[in-house]
Amino acid sequence: MSTHAKAAAKFLADRERAAWHDRALYHVREKRDRMAHAVPEWEALRQAASEIKLHTLSHLGRYLEEFERNATANGMVVHWASDAREMNRIVLDILRRHGGRTLIKSKSMLSEECGLAPFLAGQGIDAVESDLGERIMQLMHRPPSHIVLPAIHVRREEVGELFERELGTARGDSDPTYLTHEARKHLRGKFLSADVAMTGVNFAVASEGAFAVCTNEGNADLGTSFPDLHIAIMGLEKVVPDYRSLAVFTRLLARSATGQPVTAYTSLYRRPEAGKQIHVVIVDNGRTESLRNEAHRNMLKCLRCGACMNTCPVYRRSGGYSYSYFIPGPLGINLGMLRSPERYAGNVSGCSLCYSCSNVCPARIDLGEQIYAWRQEMDADGVADTRKKLAVEGMDVVMRHKTLFYTGLKLIPWVPRFVYNNRFNPWCAGREMPHFARRSFNELWKEGKIATEKKEKR
Repeated sequence: MSTHAKAAAKFLADRERAAWHDRALYHVREKRDRMAHAVPEWEALRQAASEIKLHTLSHLGRYLEEFERNATANGMVVHWASDAREMNRIVLDILRRHGGRTLIKSKSMLSEECGLAPFLAGQGIDAVESDLGERIMQLMHRPPSHIVLPAIHVRREEVGELFERELGTARGDSDPTYLTHEARKHLRGKFLSADVAMTGVNFAVASEGAFAVCTNEGNADLGTSFPDLHIAIMGLEKVVPDYRSLAVFTRLLARSATGQPVTAYTSLYRRPEAGKQIHVVIVDNGRTESLRNEAHRNMLKCLRCGACMNTCPVYRRSGGYSYSYFIPGPLGINLGMLRSPERYAGNVSGCSLCYSCSNVCPARIDLGEQIYAWRQEMDADGVADTRKKLAVEGMDVVMRHKTLFYTGLKLIPWVPRFVYNNRFNPWCAGREMPHFARRSFNELWKEGKIATEKKEKR
């Protein structure tokens, strides 16, 4: 189990990168705020989204069966996968039956979750990421560091060097417009030669047997236009009841994710064109187990907008790779703990409990409150940090005994600073402990000096 603090230290070693990473993400947060404030019914929409998700999750089997029934009637083929291994096997079987060797795919965190691209590469199938940020990370052989802005941590100079090496672009040219055009030319050939297209699913509409894919680059639409086979993979929590429900989520998604009124492309797939196939793979991979967890099942409401990451002061300053789960930030902390407390408990410390994530979540998920709840469960699960546990137990003894507490207050100002201001105190990595006042607020209050000073100021 790796700890968030140790991994964050690597990111923070590059102070310049850490600073602009923080600024860039908070800029997205500010755009989100402007968009939210421009919609008078914003909070009503968030409440509606939360209630729709709660209703759907409470009747999940019914809506999934309705989606399967209607999608099948529309000419799609629906598959069910219990876990990542089964999803990958189903996708491989479909590809082999079709004779596909090259897959063009749009962004899908489910494929990251299930390790689909490395699995297919091991089977001799090239799965090409068509989202620009995802393609950058694929060429760097690195996972995304953000679920919406996968290459947000990469400098444009680094992209220039990467494209020079991989795509043969002009030496030393890191102009974003130039690099984007070069990536476009590079990917155009991949779109035209792909045997199979793959997309994720933002929302699956049960009443219509249709699904929505939301992108800003149009890569999903272009990718699905040429091949005869389209494979869509979706977590089973993506289902929504009807188009009215979908309208609520599309008003919230882009505003929360990137500060736009709506994604540039919101495409609905309802039936395959003549001579073409659409296969939908519905994946569980631990989701029904999460649904049984009453304290944390709210995580299944998530729209994958990334707003919680953009606002999180810890994620913004420590980067996505400081988390051991493949999704970082408040969302990843909670999902990782649902997946395996033993493996991912080290992420739980990466939270200031400011609850800003809860305040911006478009589905009103209590993200911060759940992280707090996980902290209360860590000792019982046997994953609590021993040093922190001892420190808290020591504080508990002092705080419960009045004499110890007030004696400590009197003595601490006279203790030499090197005793607590040293390399053995994690707080002192990059900062110093504050100087303790010679007289406590409590003493001054009892003597009436606080009240006297207040009256004099008036």
